[in-house]
Amino acid sequence: MLLHQFKWKEVIDATEPVLVDFWAEWCPPCRAMNPTIEALAKDFKVCKVNVDSNQELANRHGISSIRALLIFKDGKVAGRYVGVTPETTLRAEMQRLSDSYGAYGSKLPANFTTQFSFSRFNL
Repeated sequence: MLLHQFKWKEVIDATEPVLVDFWAEWCPPCRAMNPTIEALAKDFKVCKVNVDSNQELANRHGISSIRALLIFKDGKVAGRYVGVTPETTLRAEMQRLSDSYGAYGSKLPANFTTQFSFSRFNL
């Protein structure tokens, strides 16, 4: 689902992963990735945030260059990508985060860790 109308509460309240696309109309990489973002929106929740009209939100999340893609899960940043990013990379991360719920929809324990670490991104 592609959230064309910006609703930050839907991102923060979502239990499933949400890909947040920080973009601008004047950004060539942003335009180049539009087909990728639209393809991902067919299978996952995606929210587009125009940095020109949402500068405070972009600053709050440390967006200093665009295209920036943040993946939120349970109200927290779970992944961060800057620049043109392959659809396969984003799809795999969204699927991994979607799969962190058990077969019966139950959430994994809070102390569950994965092999991925995003600490170098100062989240």
